[in-house]
Amino acid sequence: METRLSELRRLASRAENRRTETGIPRVAMVQGEIAEHRLAAVYDPMINLILTGAKTMTVGGRTLRYDPATYFVMSVDLPAVGNVHPADDGAPYLAVSLTLEPRIIAALLADAPNAPGGPVDGAAFCVAPITEDLLDAWVRLLRLMERHDEIAVLAPAYEREILFRVLQGPLGWMLRAIATPGTALARVGTAIRWIRQNFTQPLRVETLAAMAALSVSAFHRQFKAVTTLSPLQYQKQVRLLHARSLLMAGEGNVTSVAMDVGYESQTQFSREYARQFGLPPSRDITRLRESL
Repeated sequence: METRLSELRRLASRAENRRTETGIPRVAMVQGEIAEHRLAAVYDPMINLILTGAKTMTVGGRTLRYDPATYFVMSVDLPAVGNVHPADDGAPYLAVSLTLEPRIIAALLADAPNAPGGPVDGAAFCVAPITEDLLDAWVRLLRLMERHDEIAVLAPAYEREILFRVLQGPLGWMLRAIATPGTALARVGTAIRWIRQNFTQPLRVETLAAMAALSVSAFHRQFKAVTTLSPLQYQKQVRLLHARSLLMAGEGNVTSVAMDVGYESQTQFSREYARQFGLPPSRDITRLRESL
């Protein structure tokens, strides 16, 4: 296993300290210390493989740590706060990721309907140790970075193999739930996508529950089971993360950004921003820029 990990580290060593495209569809890599505001974001559904160092991810009140030779699956769009840590010997954090595409998972399930999957409901992010077979598939996929003319032909096959190996493991239920109508995760996912696309709009839980074809009480319960957040908490975190990005980019002052992300009161915005990030907006942005 160590030989394969070493090869993956070599292949991914050209990554920068931000999301770095590989030339392979849906596959990216990152290396080194990452700016704090970039790690606090709404993350797309993905499989992430840690190669060196460690990462902690916090969603709501739940925090998980990912170490080398482990992978995590995030099966819905989630607002999260992350921290990366170098290895004990000082080697920089290094990881590769595969963004999940539901239609590819659904096609795979049609071809392999009997792949084990475990439970079909639960939190939308979790961690598991890597296996030899899964590691082999990752090595073959990343080797295509050095064989660009083979990507179009071979990358889809290697991507399917990675998904299949994850389906066979303890987190396989998460992939199955993404592409299986009627699961709690799939139902909640519909509402999550609406909130993320319309986060500036007033939120009516009754409307979201109807989208998910659930009663209001069942929707609340299942939304929190999947995300660890209530629908209103989810919307608030998406708003605040987006506001922070706008402020870091210099796209408006505190008052205008508060309005842009859906707040009617700048005072309420500043209060909730400070509760989320530890400082009022202006002081937080000053601190972040100085740290860069």
